[in-house]
Amino acid sequence: MLSKNQVKFIRSLKKKKFRQANQLFLAEGIKVVEELFSSSFQLHKIYCTITYQNPLKITDLHIITEKELGMISDFTNPNQVIAIFEIPVQKEPQHKGLTIALDGINDPGNLGTIIRLCDWFGVTQLICSENTVDCFNPKVVQASMGSLTRVAISYVDLADYLSKESRVIYGTFLNGENIYKTKREANSVIVLGNEANGISDSIKALVQKKITIPQFGEQQQTESLNVATATAIFLSEFRR
Repeated sequence: MLSKNQVKFIRSLKKKKFRQANQLFLAEGIKVVEELFSSSFQLHKIYCTITYQNPLKITDLHIITEKELGMISDFTNPNQVIAIFEIPVQKEPQHKGLTIALDGINDPGNLGTIIRLCDWFGVTQLICSENTVDCFNPKVVQASMGSLTRVAISYVDLADYLSKESRVIYGTFLNGENIYKTKREANSVIVLGNEANGISDSIKALVQKKITIPQFGEQQQTESLNVATATAIFLSEFRR
């Protein structure tokens, strides 16, 4: 049975300041929890209902009721398991290979999807500006569907990181060069900007090559693509 203090503590980890203070984050749902458990991430505590079959033979399960699971879950229909994991030490960002750099991405779903895309396309490093949403936000963890374990994510002063870059820096803009006709360097950085405002001026100044996804619709009324959708197209072209 969960005490009021336990419920309060678990729920507090939904906020960034408490995650940072405790160096812990939440993961929810069977697939996500089991992928994290099977990786190098360190399990702190795990809570589950009696229906959880525990195929990985995780020890020290804390059995709770479905009502208690609902009290600590973000889901309308909670899925048997919630776990707390330790936030790993951030790895030193590298300047090699194909890298995605995010400038002020706000939406947790977008970041989670971009992490999955990096995993799918074999991009092992994701660089985030300090004002990009926290990758340990529960909604990001959920949307990443376990890919968080296979992509190294670094939060940096993005302008400083890019200023030391020897690779080609591509920036995604509405008025850039057609991605389908652009000569693409495999060893490079692709910068994607904020959902509403795009790439910030300080980062824009460091971009060496502007690229875009051309619009084919006859009416040309759609303002822009979702940033995660755009990431999928850019990565597909760079890997082609």
